[in-house]
Amino acid sequence: MTYFSRVLKKFPRLFWISNIIELFERWAWYGFYSGFFALYLTSAKEDGALGFSNVEKGTIMGTGSMILYLLPVISGAIADRVGYKKILMLSFTTYILSFIMLSRFESFGAIFAAFILLAVAGALFKPIIAGTVARVTDKETSSLGFGIFYMVVNIGGFLGPFVAGMIYKNSWDNVFYVSIAAIAVNYLMVLFIYKEPAVAETDKTLVQNLGIAFRNIGITLTDWRYLLFLLIIGVFWTAYNQLYYSFPVFLEAWVNLDRMSLTLGLDPGRITPVTISSLASFFIILFQLIISSITAKFRPLNSITTGIFIFAFGLGMMFANLNPWIIVLGVLIFSIGEMASSPKIQEYVGGIAPSDRKALYMGTALLPIAIGHLGAGWISGKPFTVMADKLFLLKRAVAENGFDIPAISGTFTQTDYYTRAQELFGMNSQQLTRYLWDTYHPSRVWVLFTAIAVAASVMLFLYDRFVLKGREVNREGSRQ
Repeated sequence: MTYFSRVLKKFPRLFWISNIIELFERWAWYGFYSGFFALYLTSAKEDGALGFSNVEKGTIMGTGSMILYLLPVISGAIADRVGYKKILMLSFTTYILSFIMLSRFESFGAIFAAFILLAVAGALFKPIIAGTVARVTDKETSSLGFGIFYMVVNIGGFLGPFVAGMIYKNSWDNVFYVSIAAIAVNYLMVLFIYKEPAVAETDKTLVQNLGIAFRNIGITLTDWRYLLFLLIIGVFWTAYNQLYYSFPVFLEAWVNLDRMSLTLGLDPGRITPVTISSLASFFIILFQLIISSITAKFRPLNSITTGIFIFAFGLGMMFANLNPWIIVLGVLIFSIGEMASSPKIQEYVGGIAPSDRKALYMGTALLPIAIGHLGAGWISGKPFTVMADKLFLLKRAVAENGFDIPAISGTFTQTDYYTRAQELFGMNSQQLTRYLWDTYHPSRVWVLFTAIAVAASVMLFLYDRFVLKGREVNREGSRQ
């Protein structure tokens, strides 16, 4: 009997149920979040979207996503005391209410509040299934168990946006309906099938659990070397999250994806910015095991530094040109860099943690992602607007050419503005887009995003050279 078949038979029923719940939750979250949400926030109101600015989009996504990655330390402590099943039910109820609110609200304040509520729902969920997998696996089964878990996360992360990319052009609401349906499946599974995993008895109250969680964070952050590492990785995540914040908006505005659709024999509109964004997860599903087998031969910090540099190159390709095939190649290189770096961050944290504080250090591993979302929200706001927002650049062109077009309002829509501009410039839509591209060079935004990623890579190199002085980290616990 092979290792895999022997270990697979040892997984209890709850392990497989938990992974199915994780798949549907990731489907619901990434189907909404990966590409679609940024487009929904910034596309024109007359097309059924919200018509927000990139600054408003960055504020909403950055703040909410930061909360999503900050709260699990607290929500995990609550779940340990209250019970996983109760927190899952609360999470899924909040998820469904939040999706309904996001599909119905229109004002900035209401959408901001609804997304914060959705982030709370995600934060309640995030530590639960990973915690369940940890509780139903042992020393022999944990490695394969978490490998399956990670694969399931990426399957959901691919299927959600891939399906969303096919349906949102017909109606924005379709994506919300699919996400609600996915969460509803989980709601029923938790209600009737999911069983509370065995928990060690404790006499600590909820307040005491929360106090321990905050004290643990404080203990780890007094290690200035570790804190510096977390801040550098936060810079990496700032660049990485442009996949969600800026990339779909950039594709929608500048790149004619119908050329790719026709080449593949598909109807126009079948390939969308959300479809292209979903390829990042698809490539991870295909190549993660191969990349992991290669990076296993290197020190974690070397792999992270090199992976971020590769990722930076792919990120530049995603924004530097109008050819959709080169852009897809950029997404592939982007994903390879992410596969070489992101898993190794967890391994590195486990390796440098003192033997009696590994759980404390691993508990703060989400902090750089929270920092990265906050930074990504700001970068995708005003800086992206000035450099690459199509409407902003069109208004600039109109002013510089001495034309007069009414301001966008309830009676004069964004579509009306573009139509009037085409008339004044004597160009059709594609010609005007090309004129703006050649005149204002929105592709130069690649320099900004790539520079952020390269800066993270360089800072890690310097960190290794001058702070750690090239010393090998303790590899004990690197598989956690």
